[in-house]
Amino acid sequence: MLIAFNKPFGVACKFSPEPGRKTLADYIDVRSVYPAGRLDIDSEGLMLLTDDGVLQARIAEPKHKIAKVYWAQVEGSPSQTALDQLRKGVRLGDFTTQPANANLIEKPQELWPRDPPIRYRAKIPTAWIELTIREGKNRQVRRMTAKVGFPTLRLIRAAIGKVSLEGLALGTWREIGPNAPWSG
Repeated sequence: MLIAFNKPFGVACKFSPEPGRKTLADYIDVRSVYPAGRLDIDSEGLMLLTDDGVLQARIAEPKHKIAKVYWAQVEGSPSQTALDQLRKGVRLGDFTTQPANANLIEKPQELWPRDPPIRYRAKIPTAWIELTIREGKNRQVRRMTAKVGFPTLRLIRAAIGKVSLEGLALGTWREIGPNAPWSG
């Protein structure tokens, strides 16, 4: 079984209870599945869950290089130089990221309001970057955008391989058929 879930902001990526916080159990009534990779509490968007340990490892482990697409709303207006740095790979201290696809985009049309909303500062513009990475290390996208001078304010995973958020409302899930082309 493979499930696609659109995780809201503030939800912990586990089924076990966490005092004062919503978890996957508040949204998904299938208990035989486990996350194939995680999203931070303060990140939103696509998660895949499965009951197949081999598939879980293939999706989650960076060595398999499955593309993950993120939409990052960043503080400021990224320069071409900053985008080029993201495309070449960014030294983050403990490792250097692999090259990423990085492009400025318009605010995604299908985007839901975040609860709570990000802070608004009239004198500081924001922009949206679409980043495609094949690693997925801890807080990687946030660390990358901060390193090039444009901290992430809101982060949404839009796709994993060929599975996307398209048609998946916030806080809902759908089962993906066994022959679905999920990788890519």
